[in-house]
Amino acid sequence: MKVVIIGGVAGGASAAARLRRLDESAEIVMLERTGFVSYANCGLPYYVGGVIDEKRKLTLQTPASFASRFNVDARVNSEAVRIDRVNKTVAVRGPDGEEYLESYDKLVLAPGAKAVRPDLPGLDDPRVLSLRTVEDAFDMRDFITERRPGKAVVCGAGYIGLEVAENLVGMGVEVSMVQRPDQVLPPIDREMAADVHLCLRAHGVDLRLSDALESVEAGDSLTVVLRSGARLEADLVVVALGVAPDTALAGEAGLNLGVKGSIVVDDRMRTSDPDIYAVGDAVQVRNFVTGEPANIALAGPANKQGRIAADNIAGIGSRFDGSLGSSVIKVFDMTVAATGINEKQARALGIPYNKVYTYSASHASYYPGGRNMSVKTLFDPTTGRVLGAQIVGYEGVEKRADVFATAIHGRMTVRDLAELDLTYAPPFSSAKDPVNYAGFVACNVIDGRVRQCFWDEVDGMAGREGCFLVDVRGPAEFEAGRIEGSVNIPLDDIRGRIGEIPRDKKVVLICHSALRSYIACRILEQKGYDCCHLAGGYRLYASVMRDSASGSPSDHPCGAKRRSTG
Repeated sequence: MKVVIIGGVAGGASAAARLRRLDESAEIVMLERTGFVSYANCGLPYYVGGVIDEKRKLTLQTPASFASRFNVDARVNSEAVRIDRVNKTVAVRGPDGEEYLESYDKLVLAPGAKAVRPDLPGLDDPRVLSLRTVEDAFDMRDFITERRPGKAVVCGAGYIGLEVAENLVGMGVEVSMVQRPDQVLPPIDREMAADVHLCLRAHGVDLRLSDALESVEAGDSLTVVLRSGARLEADLVVVALGVAPDTALAGEAGLNLGVKGSIVVDDRMRTSDPDIYAVGDAVQVRNFVTGEPANIALAGPANKQGRIAADNIAGIGSRFDGSLGSSVIKVFDMTVAATGINEKQARALGIPYNKVYTYSASHASYYPGGRNMSVKTLFDPTTGRVLGAQIVGYEGVEKRADVFATAIHGRMTVRDLAELDLTYAPPFSSAKDPVNYAGFVACNVIDGRVRQCFWDEVDGMAGREGCFLVDVRGPAEFEAGRIEGSVNIPLDDIRGRIGEIPRDKKVVLICHSALRSYIACRILEQKGYDCCHLAGGYRLYASVMRDSASGSPSDHPCGAKRRSTG
């Protein structure tokens, strides 16, 4: 059997190695259009910034190592240009520019995704760069080290854009970041992104949200013209507007295409042609939570899909169950992670959900060095099934996100989260782990022990007939910042001052993180009051409000932490 694999990065390389382990007799040819195989896309920004200091560390394998270890004929600078499904051949343009035909019994498409480069004036200037391949990383690193740009504009604030921005700042470059939506990192919700925005500003990034690149004007320096009319001077422009499935070859071959032009496959990674498989960033998958078709460009699913395609070619009936889109990113000293669906997706698809916000230390609060993480958990309001989670914090974020991902994959409920037996020692966690704590709070909501209101509902409540806002924080906290119209009655005083709270109004309880307000709710409800509390507390409300007002970086804990350790 002869298998030709088009694409030699995550999915393609994984398919080649797995197939060889399963079938020593197969002839395997892997074609890669760039000069490198099996390289780490996710490491490219860190090479640009000098964090990864050697080129060779970006590549896991080479054509020579593939040949010696796996007996795979890995050909770089070799681009597949046509597929003849009838005669089962692939036309290949080799390093010398000449075309030749390569026959196959089975074909695996792993073309990946290409960087989006809109057709806008000025983007052909050599000082306008993108970052998708190893060659792109080499070019960007060389540009920065040789030309020493003082100012850069990064267009796009997804994963690559944020990582490039951080690494440029680390190299002493003044960075402006332009993002068409009103938030960075679309996989998380707007209020969860607020702390990320404040952290970026605290590190000197000029963040331009709800704006977009219109053109680039060339001169001694570049002028980036935005939709708002703003003009930003730069020595370097990085276009990081996302990626699109690279499926022109598949489309020309007549294979079925789906979401965003991605290649339609079944759960065995077979395309509409039973002798052609497809894996990685170019394929349409099933969203594990919603069951809807999706295109999710992440290295983890790509590697799994490569293994599954190889299994099925070798006669093993492996199946791909779908993707959660689990992801994590470092943003300066912050960590941001998400898994499952977010609130935007749930609303768009009409999926019933409820949500809780929790605020937990990464390890026992009495052990030095712990910092809090903000957790947003989405769940089915009837069954309690966990639908998604987002976490913004520092150390320990990725650990909890992985637990949530496991829970979602196992179709677990918030009651299961509360009951998980997770490791505990003061340097690593608390007896009530942040995942357990999210489960406790969600169970209280499902069981009707507390009702919630949210950060985007509370403004103006005090002015509405029938509402009475009580802030149960201490007087100093209250004076430092409060929601307009709220009355300060500290939690420990609430029983003695209960006569100050009217019984004929709905009482809204507020505290810093929604723990004291929950306790106050339990006290008042058992005394006959109609009450709810502010989910996420004043700290979430204030974070979003500061972000909306483009607050000073000094207001943000990221900036404060940086100063205290400096």
